[in-house]
Amino acid sequence: MQKNDIVTVTIEDIGVNGEGIGKINGYTLFIKDAVIGDVVEAKIMKAKKNYGYARLMNIIQPSLYRVEPQCQFAQKCGGCQIQEMSYEKQLEFKSHKVKENLERIGGFAPELLERVMEPIVGMDEPFYYRNKAQFPFGTDKAGEPVTGFYAGRTHDIIANTDCALGVPMNKEILELILEFMKKHGVLSYDEKTGRGLVRHVLIRYGFTTKEVMVCLVVNGKSIPYSEELVRELRKIEGMTSITMSVNTKQTNVIMGESYEILWGQGFITDYIGEIRYQISPLSFYQVNPIQTEKLYRLALEYADLQGDETVWDLYCGIGTISLFLAQKAKQVYGVEIVPQAIEDAKNNAKINGIENAEFYVGKAEEVLPGYYREYERENKGERGWADVIVVDPPRKGCEETLLETMVEMRLGKIVYVSCDSATLARDLRYLNEGGYEVERVRAVDQFPMTVHVETVVLLERKAP
Repeated sequence: MQKNDIVTVTIEDIGVNGEGIGKINGYTLFIKDAVIGDVVEAKIMKAKKNYGYARLMNIIQPSLYRVEPQCQFAQKCGGCQIQEMSYEKQLEFKSHKVKENLERIGGFAPELLERVMEPIVGMDEPFYYRNKAQFPFGTDKAGEPVTGFYAGRTHDIIANTDCALGVPMNKEILELILEFMKKHGVLSYDEKTGRGLVRHVLIRYGFTTKEVMVCLVVNGKSIPYSEELVRELRKIEGMTSITMSVNTKQTNVIMGESYEILWGQGFITDYIGEIRYQISPLSFYQVNPIQTEKLYRLALEYADLQGDETVWDLYCGIGTISLFLAQKAKQVYGVEIVPQAIEDAKNNAKINGIENAEFYVGKAEEVLPGYYREYERENKGERGWADVIVVDPPRKGCEETLLETMVEMRLGKIVYVSCDSATLARDLRYLNEGGYEVERVRAVDQFPMTVHVETVVLLERKAP
């Protein structure tokens, strides 16, 4: 295959960035905007030895799974990669993706996976599920401020205030802010020059409480006519928190290191199940509360706590899973590297009256081995320091030192929650070789219309 060749190809799979994948005589092509089952005509734009990238020129035969996208910007925007594929097929694709990674990377036998894998948990309404959105601001060709989302793999803003994944009130808030900026000549930030004021607007919404937060991320110390902006924003039903975060660094990091309250309080509250959480502009909080409750209930079910266990929750964030576990466990210890998150976790335990959860600041791969060595030293190798570990690492998975400690601890159960089934498969292989059997696996569609999927796995210690 050579650059500029025109080829006809059938799409067989979807890649990690949402591209359609097809093969011609064993040569793999990645084609953006193509979905599984499409027969397409494509032009090769970049040709490597064994694979290449092609541009979709024409859909010769549309897939049975191809649907009309709900958003007119679905192809351009980087937020939704597979909105043009039916939701039923999305669920099938994600479940297959988890299974394939466990088989190919983890080395688990197809027969085992057939036994342990449970049906994927989907959504009844796979749109308008995000309780948080961060909108970049820029300037159009006419010099007017715009906001929306970045086009895929670029920082070019697609002007759109009505995202199909966000809550409907985002549109009202964004258009109010844009009108304010036009009225008073407030400029959007320019990444190239470092000038301009408004960089991003963060909106959070409490699905249970109906509380609304707006945080303006600005390249300066203040917002001109901010009293007027606050007055207009306060008219929106549910408005609870209006804040400003200063970020004057020329960086692609969105939020500043702190925030100040312009009106109201510095947080909103929301519930996952019976647990109430306070969420600040800087808090990490799952963006899909409906699926998050299903995910956490699944983790709790897998842990099968009887009330006398000591549980460690690693990469605990603001204590979301920890406090869920504390309802059933004797004692829960949470570990998180971000100090502010641990402060939030302690506060969330307090406002829920939960006294059997403690939280530590530090790297999980340092804190757990450290406490384990100390326990071993004081108790001369006796077991009982921990009964269950729940681990929910970032996309890169667990550090090997942490996996090594979990193997040495010879726990009865490990519940592994993962946002990347490839690194999950790698880590499960290590734990399996160290004496743990995979007993249950279930994918949860936390992010419909995207290629991402969460997975919960139960591992149990093999009999000696």
